[in-house]
Amino acid sequence: MAKQASLMFYYVFAIFIITMSVMCGASTEEKKAHIVYMGSLPEGQYSPLSHHRGMLRQTVQLDSSVETSYIRSYTRSFNGFVAKLTDIEKQRLSNMEGVISVFPSKTLQLHTTRSWDFIGLQESATRNAQAESDIIIGLLDTGVWPESESFNDKGFGPPPSKWKGVCEGGQNFKCNNKIIGARYYGGSRPNSTQTARDSDGHGSHTASTAAGNIVNNVSFFGLAQGTAKGGVPSARIAAYRICQPDGCTDADIMAAFDDAIADGVDIISISVGSGEAFPFFNDSIAIGAFHAMQKGILTSHSAGNGGPDYGSTGSLAPWLISVAASTTDRLFVDKVVLGDGRTLVGKSINSFASPATRFPLLHGIEVSRLCPVNDSMYCKEGCLDKKLVKGKYVLCKSNSGDFQAFPAGALGAIVRNEPYMEYSDVVALPAVLLRAKEHDLVLSYVNSTKNPQASILKSETIKDAEAPTVASFSSRGPNILTPDIIKPDLSAPGVNILAAYSPLSTPSYSIDDPRRVHYTFLSGTSMACPHVSGAAAYVKTFHPDWSPSAIKSALMTTALPMSDAKSLGGEFAYGSGHVNPVAAVRPGLVYEAVKEDYIIMLCNIGYDAKKLQILSGDTKTTCPKLPVTASPKDLNYPSMAAKVVPAKPFNVTFHRTVTNVGSATSSYKAKIVTNSKVNIKVEPEVLTFKSLNEKKSFVVSVSGSALRVQSRLSASLVWSDGTYSVRSPIVLHT
Repeated sequence: MAKQASLMFYYVFAIFIITMSVMCGASTEEKKAHIVYMGSLPEGQYSPLSHHRGMLRQTVQLDSSVETSYIRSYTRSFNGFVAKLTDIEKQRLSNMEGVISVFPSKTLQLHTTRSWDFIGLQESATRNAQAESDIIIGLLDTGVWPESESFNDKGFGPPPSKWKGVCEGGQNFKCNNKIIGARYYGGSRPNSTQTARDSDGHGSHTASTAAGNIVNNVSFFGLAQGTAKGGVPSARIAAYRICQPDGCTDADIMAAFDDAIADGVDIISISVGSGEAFPFFNDSIAIGAFHAMQKGILTSHSAGNGGPDYGSTGSLAPWLISVAASTTDRLFVDKVVLGDGRTLVGKSINSFASPATRFPLLHGIEVSRLCPVNDSMYCKEGCLDKKLVKGKYVLCKSNSGDFQAFPAGALGAIVRNEPYMEYSDVVALPAVLLRAKEHDLVLSYVNSTKNPQASILKSETIKDAEAPTVASFSSRGPNILTPDIIKPDLSAPGVNILAAYSPLSTPSYSIDDPRRVHYTFLSGTSMACPHVSGAAAYVKTFHPDWSPSAIKSALMTTALPMSDAKSLGGEFAYGSGHVNPVAAVRPGLVYEAVKEDYIIMLCNIGYDAKKLQILSGDTKTTCPKLPVTASPKDLNYPSMAAKVVPAKPFNVTFHRTVTNVGSATSSYKAKIVTNSKVNIKVEPEVLTFKSLNEKKSFVVSVSGSALRVQSRLSASLVWSDGTYSVRSPIVLHT
């Protein structure tokens, strides 16, 4: 009996230990911030806060409390909340009634004088001044520098009556009749600041590009002198600071969308991303843009800086407009003159005056003491000796060698443009980026000369006859989630754009750069996005009643064709082409898609009808009964694409409907443009309209022989009535 009792004791004790281990394991599991997304706000009597807290009370584990788990709710424009959850709690919430998705709050990263003239929107362009003054662009970015001349409110009247927002920019931040609203998010995170004031410069740059005032005599230390202006200089700006020094979280992005939609903005511009593709309703920007679309607000989003790799864009939602970055016809070059008289041309935005004499030029190996030879020739961090580089130029094999030459105290740097970059960076010291061939010439000169010398001249601008071409860094398609929809949608200037900046940040990538400026150059799809935001706002001033999809269609079908040979990836690089704002005001025909069209598309890619009811806020939402033959390619999109099976003949049809917004009575004839051996038919070939806003449907059939693996076939359909030309790219790919 004693033995049995002893065994029983150990058995019970073991069970106790295991139970405690499980409980302790649960209690010590790290809780991470998650977004619980619940679609549209229910109609009628509904208290989001009490509902959200009630869900948490049913979910959190014994050692937790609602107060320690709950972070915030979204209650103004859509339904959801943020809470710190364990994996078990996440799963419990995912299975609850009314929940569409639960996903971790990821941290996303930030992805002009001449540019607006280059795309045709000059100061002399026809404008609807009163309508432009009523436009509000919501900038979701790093905030704004309110004292900049680009945001001065001289001549502006009070905010439009539709504005429902506030100025909560933090201490020492004042709004005015130009910047009519400001909010900030993430102020409790480590190293964050509780202000909408821009300390980074990125937000001021994008805001002024989209809607900055006309400011004369702007330059970067004399370079690119001219008039700075946004696409819609009379429009108002609402600044939503979603980014802190550690990045921009999904939770804060969704909070800003929630506010911006309810505040009454007309266009949302967001130039951040993760570089990855996520399911639409695990993607904060796709979620926010969907609810913006429901309220008639178009979201403009940067495609990302992950190019030139295919499939690198994470901006994939069809209800927003995705923007690639391209060059303008203003190219910045720099010259280095060697001691033997040879002049070599490279790139940089070097604002330092050309020297009157030449200076000693030494290879990185000669001015390094502590590093291996390979590290020294690349001028890697910590290699350059401050005593040895003083008063000298340094030759580095790395394209970022100047970043190390500057803090080391070198007089200048000559670095190697490999891998090749087509844009010029602002440099903190006299520096030039040379192609590999020219860099090798300099190396040969240094190795063969007893006392090598050089002088690096101040940068100058030349005309780039090849522009526009898509920048190599710009993210490409195909669309990873829905390959039958082309992304990005179109291209806009995003290389060496001069715009407003924060004087708290350095104009170069060197944190030691002592200079402070109010205008500087930046490159990225972040700079392209506000060009399209401004262009969309410009179109809206003439057509205030147009839907987001109508404005998007106008921008896409009037975009200027771009060269496949000059931009790697063709339509996967530039979508429908290069934005042309003035032409977009009068597109002739538009392809419209409304909420119900997107719901059907989501049904066709497998989303559950019950969750789509929650998403749309409509209990009558249903999906087509199986078998479903429709696919995303039949969404009424301004471009047409289909992924086909390689090595097999194909026969693909696209169903589209256009709305007449041109001449009341008109007749459009279809024209196919292609260099490919493919058969394309349009039925009917002529669309005859008798009134404005009349709709006509047609079918495009594409057939041909087998395509190779990883290949692309391109064509375009142009509807023309002699006055308007409405162009849509057609892409088949494997």
